Amino acid sequence: MNWALEVLTLSVSDVDKALEFYRDRVGFTLDVDYHPSDGFRVVQLTPPGSACSIQLGTGLTDAGPGSARATYLAVTDAEAAHRELTSRGVAPGPLRHKKNADTWQGDWEPGLAQDRRDYASAFDFADPDGNTWVVQEIGYQP
Repeated sequence: MNWALEVLTLSVSDVDKALEFYRDRVGFTLDVDYHPSDGFRVVQLTPPGSACSIQLGTGLTDAGPGSARATYLAVTDAEAAHRELTSRGVAPGPLRHKKNADTWQGDWEPGLAQDRRDYASAFDFADPDGNTWVVQEIGYQP
């Protein structure tokens, strides 16, 4: 039996502000905005090319706003993704790479990995509530 990760729920303090951030700045696609009552709202967005979505809204979780940490997104070109987010008004952290990818101990160095090997280069960004994301390069083709 296969188990597929379908949705990650993020807690946010302002649903409309988070919707604008993820849709207009990060570039996720709005799948649904369901708001049947004042106490309940589900907004679902999906990153381009992803089979997994995020949900945010009202009445979905008791987690505090900004409590999601280090949720990973995979891209084929970290440098291009960093440039795109910057151009859309997101403030990503600097590009970085694993100090030694073969014996990595959690230490990073500035810039992209010289060989652009899978899983070696990354950068971070956060939403307005402080939910953090790691954007990791996998499958780079020069």
